[in-house]
Amino acid sequence: MTDHAPRKTTIFFPAYLEGPRTIWRAFARKLAELLPKGLYARALLIVIVPMVILQSVIAYFFMERHWQTVTYRLSAAVVHDIGAIVDLYAAHPGAANFAPLRALAAERFGFDAEILPTLDLPPPAPKPFFSLLDSALSREISTQIRKPYWIDTVGKSSFVEIRILLDDAVLRVIARRNSAYASNSEIFILWMVGTSLVLIGLAIAFLRNQIRPILRLAVAAQDFGKGRDVEFRPQGAREVRQATYAFAEMKRRIERAIEQRTTMLNGVSHDLRTILTRFKLSLALMEDGVESEALRKDVDEMQRMLEAYLSFARGDAGEPAAPTDMHAMLEDIKADAERHGHATMLQFRGEPVVTVRADAFKRCVSNLVANAQRHGNQIEIDAIRDNRFLTIHVDDDGPGIPPARREDVFRPFFRLDEARNQDEGGTGLGLAIARDIARSHGGDILLGEAHIGGLRATIRVPV
Repeated sequence: MTDHAPRKTTIFFPAYLEGPRTIWRAFARKLAELLPKGLYARALLIVIVPMVILQSVIAYFFMERHWQTVTYRLSAAVVHDIGAIVDLYAAHPGAANFAPLRALAAERFGFDAEILPTLDLPPPAPKPFFSLLDSALSREISTQIRKPYWIDTVGKSSFVEIRILLDDAVLRVIARRNSAYASNSEIFILWMVGTSLVLIGLAIAFLRNQIRPILRLAVAAQDFGKGRDVEFRPQGAREVRQATYAFAEMKRRIERAIEQRTTMLNGVSHDLRTILTRFKLSLALMEDGVESEALRKDVDEMQRMLEAYLSFARGDAGEPAAPTDMHAMLEDIKADAERHGHATMLQFRGEPVVTVRADAFKRCVSNLVANAQRHGNQIEIDAIRDNRFLTIHVDDDGPGIPPARREDVFRPFFRLDEARNQDEGGTGLGLAIARDIARSHGGDILLGEAHIGGLRATIRVPV
């Protein structure tokens, strides 16, 4: 026979790729730690990061291509005009012949020119960190005029001063800055940044509306897991509505299954109690004796077991969750334990009001305290309520439970006494009922070692 079962394919990486793979994994883990964990923040990054990258690329190419090109062309034109003045002065030297050139520079070229008697250029002026105009003018003067020069683009914000060393004098030119520099790029950047801020604001508003239904669905699922009443309606995008409809349908099915189970168990309970009542009536009509007394004990034991089984299967369904004073509840449980002759200590820290199904939760804690009473003499109850969880520790000084058997005791009908003598212990449902109630509140029960030598049972439920 031919086996057509799918086979798992193993991918082997060459040895020379293991190093880059390890580095990439370390980088990915570090990046994951730095990135936000929430859906809202990640969605904002998905919108904002591409927008910032796109606009940064556009701004770079605008400044690199358009702005730089325009600035170089304007600087070349200004230097070309200055070169014409230099050539005319070289053809007609002398200060007396410079007056027509000065008038020509002012009228045709739009800058002031004069001849300085000194033959020295000033020391180099400080240049800004980023000055496209300095580099453009320097390149054009070196290319077109080919004479020693000095420029100042910082001293006067609206003007540029250029000095050219001639054979017998220094030509000083003061030109308007916008004649050699594309000064309208700031407007482009302002428009770009302003538009980005408006778009980001709109994206935040729309994302907030899209994320809100998801958060409501998460809160509804969390409340339903804690056994609380949930009321919500589908909102948001189509996919979110589909998830909400699916959750609502799942909630209805679970509630319907619980209701059907409860109805069936109520019927079974009614029938069995009717039979037990007949037994009791028959025993009441019988003469007192050893056999009738044994039968009465068996009937009472059967009724107690029936109540325990039905309580476990029913799970106290139908009780609504409500704010409950947990400190007062634990005080009642402590007083009940002391009435049975057990020294009990109680310590409570934090806000006492917790939203739980009061009767069910009291039964959960009472079962743990009853288990501690059965096996120990001293009991300590320590409760801590913080912003996230309610934690209750029930310690006893009994023999405890071996670590390998601590999960087994939560199984229904399981008892550590292998003989299952009904006179020696319970039905084996106390811890199972307690864990079922804790889990119906979204929490759990764990067993450990108590500091007083016995067993520690810890209830931890979200608040």
